[in-house]
Amino acid sequence: MNRILTSKWAKVVVFMLCLIPLGIIVWEGFTGGWGANPTQFLEHATGDWILRFLAITLAVTPLRKIKVLGLTQLIRFRRMLGLFAFFYAFLHFSLYLGLDQVLDFHGVWADIAKRPYITVGFTGFVLMIPLALTSTAGMVRRMGYRRWQMLHRAIYVSAVAGVIHFYWLVKSDVHLPLIYAGIMAVLLGWRLFTWFSDRGRKPARGTPARKEPTTVAAS
Repeated sequence: MNRILTSKWAKVVVFMLCLIPLGIIVWEGFTGGWGANPTQFLEHATGDWILRFLAITLAVTPLRKIKVLGLTQLIRFRRMLGLFAFFYAFLHFSLYLGLDQVLDFHGVWADIAKRPYITVGFTGFVLMIPLALTSTAGMVRRMGYRRWQMLHRAIYVSAVAGVIHFYWLVKSDVHLPLIYAGIMAVLLGWRLFTWFSDRGRKPARGTPARKEPTTVAAS
């Protein structure tokens, strides 16, 4: 599998796959799939894909660490997947700004201030902006890996904000938002579990670290 993932065409294929949702949305517009309220359809469709791409991006690290799957090279696509999450978030906000509010910035700020589901959704979107801007290898070098990593943990907040935004939006039929909430809970819970596990394995301050045997099994 890693041979396929490291192919020179792999990133091109993944890029094209990430554009399929946009193609489907556009195609549905030509075939009458947008329904009686196109603005609402487009906002909901792009909103769904934000959460899906956030979940896929967050799933990369757990999947690549499951050795039996042999997917260590998935890391090559994490940046692209995260950028597509931002791309669909940008589309989502642009549709709200252009079609829903008709570029009424005063109305937008009033919505952000008065409607909690818009407040939390906008917060999640804003947090994604610096992640997109600092996604390059050059920015990692300029910022230093530790600071870059700390900044990019904001994706966890964006994911939670996205789920809350969706949950508060639908109000009654919360079936789908709860599915997304469950997926995000598993992905973020895995990170929390590994963080506590790593902390537990660290030697106490002032005590020498135990030297691990240099065997294949230990690695």
